[in-house]
Amino acid sequence: MSEKRALTMAQAISEAIAQEMERDPAVFVMGEDIGRYGGIFGATGGLLDKFGPDRIMDTPISETAFIGAATGAAATGMRPIAELMFVDFFGVCMDQIYNHMAKNTYMAGGNIRLPVVLMTAIGGGYNDAAQHSQCLFGTFAHIPGLKVVVPSNAYDAKGLMIQSIRDDNPVMFMFHKGIMGLPWMAYFEGSTTEVPQEAYTVPFGQARVVREGADLTIVTLSQMVHKAALAAAELARDGIEAEVIDLRTLVPLDRKAVLKSVAKTGRLLVADEDYLSFGLSGEIAAIVAENLDTVRLRAPVRRLAVPDVPIPYSRPLERFVIPQVESIVEAGRALCRAPFAQAMPA
Repeated sequence: MSEKRALTMAQAISEAIAQEMERDPAVFVMGEDIGRYGGIFGATGGLLDKFGPDRIMDTPISETAFIGAATGAAATGMRPIAELMFVDFFGVCMDQIYNHMAKNTYMAGGNIRLPVVLMTAIGGGYNDAAQHSQCLFGTFAHIPGLKVVVPSNAYDAKGLMIQSIRDDNPVMFMFHKGIMGLPWMAYFEGSTTEVPQEAYTVPFGQARVVREGADLTIVTLSQMVHKAALAAAELARDGIEAEVIDLRTLVPLDRKAVLKSVAKTGRLLVADEDYLSFGLSGEIAAIVAENLDTVRLRAPVRRLAVPDVPIPYSRPLERFVIPQVESIVEAGRALCRAPFAQAMPA
């Protein structure tokens, strides 16, 4: 019987990488401060002692260079994991990501594989200001050729990381700093879960029903899953049973899970820490709008996301722009009070 232990997300990610490195000598890690320091968010903790500097490689602060090197290594048969500290820093190396990593398999007619895992930290909530607090997963989900993985807890993080390393396509693996379980940062304790000792995978494109409900569907991911679960518990005290859907991956996206839930509840609230315009929340709303022949809405779709402004440094302003438990509760109550008659086709 598998041994289960409670692990933080940081520990689960590090364990997943270690097990895949033991299984496959082609797997190696490169990035800034990922060696002796173990990554500033702990995702590579302890790996240098196990595997040495030939496979756990600290890089210079040249993101274009080491992400380009990861793409080249993958083309020759290696399976690199490249960590960039913050998703915000991808601005200096986007050409390597969206013109090379994402497109070269297609442009080579499928004659090369690029099994790169590009791992990075996302999210705000701890006053690190506009250049260190974005999510941006919608930006990368918009680029054909990249898979986008965004776990919300330790169990999923380990399984999704192993799945990412074994995938033959480039994968963006995006972890939220506020659920990594770091002792120096406030975090949602629900992200620390029981994790089996042995290796396992969590398939891409399969959303998870975190909480079942009949009155309202809340679609979300990453740290916002924990806020949505707390909000659902508060709504239940008002007699509103909310169903919480954790997407887990954006590419591929589990559209069926969203439609199945909304068909049951008739109400949709999308809670997202990415920007409001042109992003995930609009995509989920569009999926439902395109299927109104099979899904009957009892209220208009509601979206909660970051308004189109840089993330503020000020703590009160940061809390104001990032959806909180209270704002999810308020939106859920309003949706369940709203009278709405959807015109159905004759």
